[in-house]
Amino acid sequence: MYIPKLTHRLSFPDPETACEEGIVAYGGDLSPSRLMLAYQSGIFPWYAEGDPILWWSPDPRLILELSDFKLRRSLKKRMKHFTYRFDTAFAEVIKECSKIPRKGQNGTWIRPEIIEAYTVLHGMGKAHSVEAYLDGELVGGAYGVVVGGVFCGESMFAKVDDASKAAFAVLVEHLKKWGYSFIDCQVPTPHLLSLGAKEVAREYFLTRLKDVVYDEIKHEWQIEK
Repeated sequence: MYIPKLTHRLSFPDPETACEEGIVAYGGDLSPSRLMLAYQSGIFPWYAEGDPILWWSPDPRLILELSDFKLRRSLKKRMKHFTYRFDTAFAEVIKECSKIPRKGQNGTWIRPEIIEAYTVLHGMGKAHSVEAYLDGELVGGAYGVVVGGVFCGESMFAKVDDASKAAFAVLVEHLKKWGYSFIDCQVPTPHLLSLGAKEVAREYFLTRLKDVVYDEIKHEWQIEK
């Protein structure tokens, strides 16, 4: 199985050439320009401690059409217990996401260099967080990267029941208002599938991404009062 190694040149192989597992290439760096090119190309980094940077474009791909989001009555009721904000605690959100144990994973892939790289993207206005608070304490949230009309979800966490789902529901609500197309959820999890996400062919995902990757969506990432 041949997997190309990235060089200093800012480029990626065609994601359709990914191996069966979905790996497109390895190596390179986590610079803002490379990360943004990766997301624009339908590729994302995901690797374990001790591994080189691995760049993925899996087939199938998990996406959430915003209109497919399942807001169950119990969650809608639970949402009233929290308050919400965008981008006021990005560093805290990504660090909390790194602490969550994941089934089938030995340790976290959100390593210090990942935290640093995405915090830089946040400072550039390319990465955003949504946060849920209970009695003034951060208890849940999610973060991701914006590429044109797509929100590329990276991870979420919850310290109390339904906190991450509630924050995600608020994110979906605002993405609809702002004119986004869909959320890239990358790989399936029971949590995301329960919220309405679906698996699609990589070819379909890349076509959808190409249609909206350069859309200019201007808005303020804040909760309307």
